[in-house]
Amino acid sequence: MTTEYVDAGTATNQGEFSGMTGSAPPVTRDIAAERLRDARSEPQNWMTYYGAYDGQRFSRLDQITPDNAHRLAPAWIFQSGSAGTHAGESTYAFEAAPIVVDGVMFLAGWDGWVWALDATNGHQLWRYKHEVPTDLSLCCGNVNRGVAVAHGKVYVVTLNAHVVALDAATGACVWDTAYGDVRAGESATVAPLVVKDMVIVGSSGGEFGVRGHLDAFDLETGERRWRTYMVPRPGEPGSETWPDGEEWARGGGNCWITGTYDPELDLVYWGTGNPSPDFDGEVREGDNLHTDSVVAVEPDTGAIRWHYQYTPHDLWDYDSNMENILFESDGRRLLGHFDKNGYFFVLDRTDGTLVSVTPFVDRITWGEISPDGTVTPKVYPADEGEPVHFWPGPGGGKEWTHAAYSPDTGLFYVPVQDVGATITRRRQDFKESVPYWSASVAVDTEDMAGYLMAFDTSGREVWRWHNEVPMCASVLATAGGVVFTGRPTGEVGAWDARTGELLWEFQTGSGIHSSPTTYSVDGRQYVAVPSGWGSWADGFLPGLIGGSHGDAVVVFALPEDR
Repeated sequence: MTTEYVDAGTATNQGEFSGMTGSAPPVTRDIAAERLRDARSEPQNWMTYYGAYDGQRFSRLDQITPDNAHRLAPAWIFQSGSAGTHAGESTYAFEAAPIVVDGVMFLAGWDGWVWALDATNGHQLWRYKHEVPTDLSLCCGNVNRGVAVAHGKVYVVTLNAHVVALDAATGACVWDTAYGDVRAGESATVAPLVVKDMVIVGSSGGEFGVRGHLDAFDLETGERRWRTYMVPRPGEPGSETWPDGEEWARGGGNCWITGTYDPELDLVYWGTGNPSPDFDGEVREGDNLHTDSVVAVEPDTGAIRWHYQYTPHDLWDYDSNMENILFESDGRRLLGHFDKNGYFFVLDRTDGTLVSVTPFVDRITWGEISPDGTVTPKVYPADEGEPVHFWPGPGGGKEWTHAAYSPDTGLFYVPVQDVGATITRRRQDFKESVPYWSASVAVDTEDMAGYLMAFDTSGREVWRWHNEVPMCASVLATAGGVVFTGRPTGEVGAWDARTGELLWEFQTGSGIHSSPTTYSVDGRQYVAVPSGWGSWADGFLPGLIGGSHGDAVVVFALPEDR
């Protein structure tokens, strides 16, 4: 058992290397800045969280098409198993995005697990287990969303807020640096992003009244290069959007979903979470920058170049952590973002100027955003003890799971949640490591729906596919004209990218709340889908709390005779 460590920023060797069963080829040794920058030119690989820096979750692989997708079948299944006592009171869930490089899959799981697998058959090459205390304060479940690879290493964060570098060939720990204070309720669930010679990670724990931050570490040594807090201290730009006092110091704005990067502009785009406390705005009057925002950060220094706030003075728990997709249209460098608040934003990514904003959810009652970006709240928890109901609920019109964009069709593909909630505000004194919501929350268990929807770059709906319950998994788009995603009830499916026709489904045995990826080996295309329901299901689909747990990566391909 390792000793818990909470002093952020000091390198230690506290991870426990457990159960090496072999070794992997040194496939990540030659991955550096230039190769990551050109990741889309290697469609056989999925080398970074979104597949490429632009966040499009698009692959140029085209072997699977609308004509043959019905022939997809399982190629192999990896099951990790679950044993012992898990960290946190919430359930565990499989939320990762598998990374694949030259036939080797690198995969993160809950509770500090990392695996290297043969991407053709699921054979375990090595595994690593980071020792995680069981008494951590976790808002939303025991989860991890993935790894990054470069310079012969695999980078991963841990629930107790460490960032760890592993030898990609053996799984041995190379360095281990703590970057969060677990005593205060900080944790880490984000997939790291490698930029230049740094690995960038964000913090979790805004529901405990911590102050969110981004951190950059040297790839080779684990030394911290910079830290940028999302909530400014008094006197810093944006501090006037917070009241006098100490609320800024526990203001939230955590960075728990991976950012995107434009190498030509040399800017990292990262989404930030809700302000704290979630639902009591009286104790934090003002817009509360830089919560519920996208921040454009200079990767060499951590300086914020510009920001855009999607939901000023959030009273609905509408984190804006979700992906900021980079694309081009009519010669402009743009950024697309589907926010929890139910609106689709397009920004000029050079300076943060709003280009358009349109609703993508049918029912939006919390407020209204005009075409010029003006936000008008309408329904919110204002009076102590008085329940209010609004759509979307705190799980949002789209939760953290990601939209995709296809440059072939010019369409965005979005998993949509149409579900409301009742919130009752209750004044609460701040106490360290205690949830700081200041409300009771009851998410609807009836009158809900889900959709897989396609929108063009102006926000016009092109097609939709209806589901009985919210859609809660990331979407994957491919050059074959097929998009993939999963359902909470366990089915993974393939849809025609141009028409929305459902082409094929397979029941994986557990709900899907993860990020499917695709790759090829020896000319055969695979689609990898982590299946494992759990985590914060009470926030977006409480009717499936206690649904079948899962711990499997199910990988599909066409029959070898095709």
